[in-house]
This record gives sequence, C-alpha cells and structure tokens, in this order.
Amino acid sequence: MKGCEKGRLFGSAMILVQGLVTALFPRASVRLSKKMIGKNFDNASELEAKPAYLRQLRAIGVGMIAAGGTGLLLEDSEELETELSELGGAEGSEADE
Repeated sequence: MKGCEKGRLFGSAMILVQGLVTALFPRASVRLSKKMIGKNFDNASELEAKPAYLRQLRAIGVGMIAAGGTGLLLEDSEELETELSELGGAEGSEADE
C-alpha cells in the first residue's frame, strides 16, 4: 500500500512539473511535437504553431499544474488524517486502561 502512495505522489509531482514547463515554455512542447511527428512524416519541421495553439498549450499547462498540485495536497491530507486517526486510537486505548 505504501508503494502505491509513493507512486501517486511521484505521478502528481511529475504532472505538476510537466504543466509548469508547458505553461511557461509552450514552444518547447511544439519543438518536441514536431520532432515526434518528423519521425513518421516528411517536412514536419516546416510546420508552424499558430498563436492560438500556444495559448491552448499554456492553458493545458495551467490545468496540469492545478491537477498535480491538487494531487499533492490531497496526498498530504490523507496522510494527516491517517496520523490523526492513529493518534486518536492510541489515546482512546490509553483512556480505557
């Protein structure tokens, strides 16, 4: 179970970083896309991104930042709730004695 939590935490952090890069540097994402397309198509390097596409990439990046940040925040709150319930259970058992 602990491995799944660490995997979710890592995934959320990666989405947050990817979104940050996409939001701040959308042209880097365009270059990567052109390189990937160029593997299968001719003249892919001649493609140019329109300003609207760059705005859309920035919006996607902001959404990824929000999703990754939310995932990290929820992960922290789940750990806090678990710790609090463990502490409450330990206090309750001491009170019974």
